[in-house]
Amino acid sequence: MLALYLDTNLLIGEIPDCWNHWQILSYLNLANNNLTGKIPPTLGYTYPFLINLRNNSMFGELPSTLRNSWSLVMLDLSENHFSGSVPAWIGDKLSSLVVLSLRSNNFDGHIPHKICDLQFLQNLDLANNNISGVIPKCFNNLTAMATKIKTNNDVSLSHPNFYKFSFKALLVLKGRKDEYGSILGLVTSMDLSTNSLIGEIPKAIGSLVGLLSLKFSGNLLTGNIPDNIGNMELIESLDLSMNQLNGEIPPSFSNLNFLNHFNVSYNNLTGQIPTSTQLQSFENLSYVGNHLCGPPLSKNCTSKGIPTDVANNGCINEGSKVNLLYVSIVFGFVMGFWSVVAPLFFIRSWRIAYYRKLDHICGKLYVFWAIMDM
Repeated sequence: MLALYLDTNLLIGEIPDCWNHWQILSYLNLANNNLTGKIPPTLGYTYPFLINLRNNSMFGELPSTLRNSWSLVMLDLSENHFSGSVPAWIGDKLSSLVVLSLRSNNFDGHIPHKICDLQFLQNLDLANNNISGVIPKCFNNLTAMATKIKTNNDVSLSHPNFYKFSFKALLVLKGRKDEYGSILGLVTSMDLSTNSLIGEIPKAIGSLVGLLSLKFSGNLLTGNIPDNIGNMELIESLDLSMNQLNGEIPPSFSNLNFLNHFNVSYNNLTGQIPTSTQLQSFENLSYVGNHLCGPPLSKNCTSKGIPTDVANNGCINEGSKVNLLYVSIVFGFVMGFWSVVAPLFFIRSWRIAYYRKLDHICGKLYVFWAIMDM
């Protein structure tokens, strides 16, 4: 049997570990079922081109035998409960991968640098996991993402004396999930969102000029947005929201003429939004949670590119410091005064003792000054 398609059914239980009896199983699609258990180790010996186990309830680490599946073009294990680190052998052994989707699992650890060896990789989705560490600086080696020229509309394989098989992939782009088939070869995307990635966005990302979608939202990324991202002129969707990025939006972003989904909200960005047809077409929600100014926001900028409300607050704060000093002096005087007077006013025994003591001191002073006059 060359292909086994049982996707979108009500299958339950575990996948049996008997795949060593199959000499060849090129296409396995068990997506959208209720399967549980681990990936059977013998599945790695079937030399598949496609393994799709999306949207089940499977768990455990990826078996090391999958490294034998050197012919894999598409590996989709998304929306399960797989755990452990993303294996380095994926980049080392599965060199034919075009689509790699591990989104919505429990993977942890760092992104292995071996991923950078996947020269044919067009769609990388590691979103919604527990992956930490930095974004590899070697991503510029992802050749298929770094070229603007796409030779084929689809991703397909032709079998001698048999038929042509075209791959279909369910990708999450521009905030929505769509199936791509006949144009899958034209789509390039990278999604590392909703993890725990730290550090700066490497400048190597700007070399991926063939990307149509880039999503790094929901991480702990810091530093400035690389200016060379403005060289990614084909990009249609860019989401860097909910990080800790600072500095300005690079002026080069005005070159992104195909951009139709953009979000940099909830960072520490400052300054004026670059002027371009695209950047001014997005709603305020794309920029909220920063200190930005200029259209499309209602906040105007000063000549130095600072929001006018921030500049005005600076002036008000200086005056507030002076006013606060006077308020503190008056408050201290009132509190000190009443801390002495109030007990004498309300407590009779204290009042009598106070006046007796005062009378005693005045008597002594009277005698002292009388002696001095003599």
